[in-house]
Amino acid sequence: MNPTLLIAGNGYLGQAVCEQARARNWEVITLSKSGEGSDHGVDFTDPAALLTLAKSISPPSHILASASSGRGGPDAYRKVFLEGTNCLLETFPAAKLTFISSTSVYRQTDGSTVDEESSLAGHTATSTILLEAEKTVLAAGGTSLRLSGIYGPHRSVILKRFLSGEATLEETTAGLGVRILNQIHRDDAARAILHLIEKEKSGLYNVSDNEPTSQLATYQRLADKLKLPLPPTAPPNPNSKRGWTHKAVSNHKLQATGWNPEFPSFLSAVDELLPTIERSQ
Repeated sequence: MNPTLLIAGNGYLGQAVCEQARARNWEVITLSKSGEGSDHGVDFTDPAALLTLAKSISPPSHILASASSGRGGPDAYRKVFLEGTNCLLETFPAAKLTFISSTSVYRQTDGSTVDEESSLAGHTATSTILLEAEKTVLAAGGTSLRLSGIYGPHRSVILKRFLSGEATLEETTAGLGVRILNQIHRDDAARAILHLIEKEKSGLYNVSDNEPTSQLATYQRLADKLKLPLPPTAPPNPNSKRGWTHKAVSNHKLQATGWNPEFPSFLSAVDELLPTIERSQ
């Protein structure tokens, strides 16, 4: 019997996982709150709605919790990532759960390399909730994946800001544009998820590409390639939701399982990305 994967949160990443899993002959059941583009319109933070769903589908062997907070604050994070994850675990106790977390839980500002054992001091309200959800998943024998910034077809914050003229080179006491950008291509992230599921790996993993690069180096390469000027300098945005961090995320633990990204760096994917990104007129 083929394994059954329930994807709770069938958005940008979930859709890529679904496509890859079905190509591998997995049975995939997708759900989203809106139901748009999904097999089921279900709010998985609602225990009653999830129980009704459970009665109508094949029991999943694996669950992917890949919903977003809708750019909300702590209340939205708690609802989706903590309460929603608990609902999934309680409704499908026999399934192995993979939880999508974020490398934003690392608050380092000294440019150091961080791995799964690194300090997690200096939490924000949202990162505290993510860590609480991670502990819940790991205690249940599941897997928590800390993803770097996701980009891919039709989606790249870095490239869109550069092309639109909205990008700035951050000027800090540490230097100009020194902040390290940690990225992962959507399709590489999807491959990592399925790789770990198929290898029956549990625990905590960073999902990031091989070559974190500084903001200055990234923009300089884009400027040279596209024959455009470098962005102007500016101080870091004090209103940034995630706050200012400066660290390089290591993917060595994930690589040790046999996974390697098709796109080892953000810059290696630019040629493929460009035709999909709308440019400002």
